[in-house]
Amino acid sequence: MAWFLLFSAGFAEIVFALSLKYNQGFTKLWPSIITMLSGGVSFYLLMLAIKTLPLGTAYAVWTGMGAVGVAVLGIILFKESADWYRLLSITLVIAGIIGLKLTDSA
Repeated sequence: MAWFLLFSAGFAEIVFALSLKYNQGFTKLWPSIITMLSGGVSFYLLMLAIKTLPLGTAYAVWTGMGAVGVAVLGIILFKESADWYRLLSITLVIAGIIGLKLTDSA
């Protein structure tokens, strides 16, 4: 259950980060509401997950999911660079997340 909460927190973190792009400095109402809600949900779910999971593992997975998700969606939605070095870097972060998951017994 803790890993489900953590991955849910990671997805909420991706929504949070993307909504920052759309709220334009909190000048757009609905994107601003989404930013606040998704940020709150993300932190709350992370808080629940770290009751069971090691803090270092949970935080690294949470931030890694956010980084990978936003980087991939930046490539798709905002036509950001998709050069081999960037894709390799994203792959290494994913490998780290998988490694942390495989080494945790929770």
